[in-house]
Amino acid sequence: MSILWRLILFVMALCGFALPQIAFATNIGLSQTCEQVATEASRRTGVPVSVLKAISLTETGRKLEGRFVPWPWTVNMEGEGHWFDTLDEARAYVFKEFKRGARSFDVGCFQINYKWHNEAFSSIDEMFDPLSNALYAAKFLGELYQEMGNWNAAAGAYHSRTKENADKYSARFAELRQRYAGEDGNTPMLAQAQGGYGDIPEIPDIVAVANGAVEVAPPRVNTYPLLQRAEGAQAPPLGGASGASLFASALQKVEVN
Repeated sequence: MSILWRLILFVMALCGFALPQIAFATNIGLSQTCEQVATEASRRTGVPVSVLKAISLTETGRKLEGRFVPWPWTVNMEGEGHWFDTLDEARAYVFKEFKRGARSFDVGCFQINYKWHNEAFSSIDEMFDPLSNALYAAKFLGELYQEMGNWNAAAGAYHSRTKENADKYSARFAELRQRYAGEDGNTPMLAQAQGGYGDIPEIPDIVAVANGAVEVAPPRVNTYPLLQRAEGAQAPPLGGASGASLFASALQKVEVN
């Protein structure tokens, strides 16, 4: 075999080895996104970083190359979890299901529920944005901590107001939080900002409500244009005007493509 062919085969073998390593490094880097925004949200709000990282891992954890890591492009659609490689794939899936009529779904590093929390975001892109997702979760957890008095109970309420479900979740949360116990440092237990965290709705136990296990609260007045249009079976309008649909930009991207 000529020296040239030996070199070609060597380069091909080297590339074949390097590509999986590059893919692995890329995936691991992406998995660190949720932890990075958890650190920033902790810095801004005072919620312990171990709390935020454990919540994100509990909500979005997936096995990746032998590790259990959080994932930013996670969607829980009506109780079924999906992990996407890219934001575009996650957003396209959510948009498809939204057009089908789905409203109860969770997105992002901290699995913010669209049905109950969409009014806090200007677009579905912002809802998926890791830092925006983390900051909203941190403020919500801070409010729950003020109510409950400890982070385990706050984590349970973040998931459900049904005691059995909350207790199971908080136990899992406490176990995962041990991974990050040494990262809190001198972070205060809760930043005492002026005033509260605003009118952040609690996350209800949707399944329990559907099954009649808990009393359904009286419906609040629907002031959100997107939901008003959905109830009237009309397509959401395009454009970036005030009150436009969270999916307006997604609709525009679909039309462009």
